[in-house]
Amino acid sequence: MVKELDEKTDGLPDHVGWRLWQASRAWQAEFAAAMRAAGHAWFSEARAGLLGHIPRNGTRQSALIERAATSKQAVQQLLDGLEAEGVLERLPDPRDGRGKLVRYTRKGLDALRDGDRIKLQIERSYIDRIGEQRFAALMDALRSLDAEQGDASGEAPASK
Repeated sequence: MVKELDEKTDGLPDHVGWRLWQASRAWQAEFAAAMRAAGHAWFSEARAGLLGHIPRNGTRQSALIERAATSKQAVQQLLDGLEAEGVLERLPDPRDGRGKLVRYTRKGLDALRDGDRIKLQIERSYIDRIGEQRFAALMDALRSLDAEQGDASGEAPASK
């Protein structure tokens, strides 16, 4: 029965959620591979998922746990690894003796700069593949979907 279900995938709907998920996964894999090729061997998609929630000027660890929408233990484990790699540092929060501040080290900031450059390279490759007009239309459509999502939640859309 399982084999029969696995073989009958051509009847599944081709929907926007699936296409967005596939495109996102492909982008993430390409970005992670390029980061590692740029000399950031410590970089992984899981670590990138956490780093995306840390502003360049740092944040409180408790706020990071809330933003990451994952368990405290998972965030702690990722932070431990990133701190051991020298990408982040945790310092006592001067406003709360029990809290910690998480901020980038020089190595972490260098990685962010490389990441910015790589993101633009990936965009350039997309433009080369689909053309300027289609890429601009894609970006406009994605911004519209993001803005509508922000309106529905009562929050402004996040800008990256």
